[in-house]
Amino acid sequence: MERVGIVLLGPPGSGKGTQAKKLEKELGYKQISTGDLLREAVREGSPIGKMAEKYMKEGALVPDEVIVKLVEEALLQTQKFTLDGFPRNTNQAKMLEGLLESKGAVLQHVILLVVADDEIVKRLLARRVCPVCGRVYNLITSPPKNDTICDDCGVELVKRQDDNEVTIRNRLKVYREETAPLINYYRSKGILKEVDASRQPEAIFSDIVEIISAKK
Repeated sequence: MERVGIVLLGPPGSGKGTQAKKLEKELGYKQISTGDLLREAVREGSPIGKMAEKYMKEGALVPDEVIVKLVEEALLQTQKFTLDGFPRNTNQAKMLEGLLESKGAVLQHVILLVVADDEIVKRLLARRVCPVCGRVYNLITSPPKNDTICDDCGVELVKRQDDNEVTIRNRLKVYREETAPLINYYRSKGILKEVDASRQPEAIFSDIVEIISAKK
C-alpha cells in the first residue's frame, strides 16, 4: 500500500495543529509534528534527541538533516500522514521530496491556511496552556469547559511568555519571509490549495476534507 500524505502550511496560530488532530481522528492521517517529535526525542534521550538537544541548548536552529531524520522515522510507522510544521523552507521541501520518493510515499496535497495577521495576534493572545499535561486551549476558538481550568488536569491554565503582541508580530514577520518562497514552490507544482482559516475549525475542516476527497 502506497504511503500518502498532506502538508499543512500556515502562520503560527492559523490552526495547523487543530486541523492535523482532526485529520488523524476522522480520516486516519497520522499527525507528524516536528516540534512534538523533537521534544519527544530529547525527552527519551535517543541518539537524534541528544544531537538535537545540543543545538537547542546552544540556542541554534536544529539542522534540516536532523529534522528530516525524525520525520523519516515517523513516516515508517504509518501509511497516511499529515505534516504539521514541516517543511519550513524550500530546502526542507526538496529534502522531503527525496525522502518520500525513497519510501514510496506521495504528497497528495499542500494546504495553506490563510489568516490575516491581526486575527493571528488576537488568537495567540488568547492562547492558554496546561502546565501539567501541556494541552493547548484558546479562550476564543477552543476554550476549556470551565473558565480557565484544564479539562483533563483541573489546574489553572497559564499564558506562554512569548504570547505577547511584539513577539507574535516578529514571529509572523519571520514566517512571511521564510515561507513565501515555499508557498510559491508548491504553487508552481500545482498541488497547493488555500483554505480560509479565519472561520471556525469545523468549517475549515470541511473544506480540507473536500480538497482531499475531490477527484484529481
